Amino acid sequence: MITRLLGPGAPAVSAIGFGGMPLSIAGRPPEDRAIRAVHAALEAGMTLIDTADVYCLDDNDIGHNERLIAKALKQWTGNKEGIVVATKGGLTRPGGSWERVNDPAHLRKACDRSLKALGVERIDLYQLHAPLPGSSIAETAEVLAELKTAGKIRWVGLSNVSVSEIEQARKVVDVATVQNRLSPFFRESLEPGFLREPSVVEHCRTQGVGFLAYSPVGGGRLNLKLPGLPVIATIAKRHNATPHSVVLAWVLAQGPTVIPIPGGRTVEHVKDAAGAADLDLTPAELEEIAKTQFSRA
Repeated sequence: MITRLLGPGAPAVSAIGFGGMPLSIAGRPPEDRAIRAVHAALEAGMTLIDTADVYCLDDNDIGHNERLIAKALKQWTGNKEGIVVATKGGLTRPGGSWERVNDPAHLRKACDRSLKALGVERIDLYQLHAPLPGSSIAETAEVLAELKTAGKIRWVGLSNVSVSEIEQARKVVDVATVQNRLSPFFRESLEPGFLREPSVVEHCRTQGVGFLAYSPVGGGRLNLKLPGLPVIATIAKRHNATPHSVVLAWVLAQGPTVIPIPGGRTVEHVKDAAGAADLDLTPAELEEIAKTQFSRA
């Protein structure tokens, strides 16, 4: 698979990574099938695996996906060199909901818990899952810098952030990656911000920061709509490809630092996602998708 730099000071990874979330939330597959999906990603050349402590059912299940990824890697008999595992901290799952918690004590505890769940002495990429509205991301970045200095994390990432938040954090700690939502359904990361602020994708491009695109095929029910979208279906037929791989190829084409991280519950879905790295859409096809407004209903 083609590769892209993960971010400043970080290595090259597969241009399409693997998102572990669907393997641990509601509707998750049995463990043996989930592990086969992770192994399929590795066999397809994916060297970036994205997880989080809260990819689970609720607070009683914290770390499920991290433990699953760790178990899959332990059982993997192939070459593990170059595999980067990214996780996140800064959320909780009370009763199955999603709540932001950015205080220093929580992040320190979450990091230690992730180290244990992943079975490593140092986390490759540790990301703030989402900043708390009204709080100072610079203060949160100080905790991430502290964890990096302590040798608990190698690279720092941010998720669900704006350009201004990225720059506030970068004054405190080196930021390797930004993980925001990006798909034909949700394009806010391609849109300019306030006061002529560039889009998050453009800002990451100019700074060499890796942009990890989560929910690149829409997520949930929107994912299921793709085969019925005429523009996507027509392009897919033209390339003898699936609608999902067409959408992933479009996301990949949005910038040289963009790395989609689709999830996949089955071996077939994972292989299809990996194949999108080799799908070259024409400029006209990219533009056709770009100018189409896809309903989220």
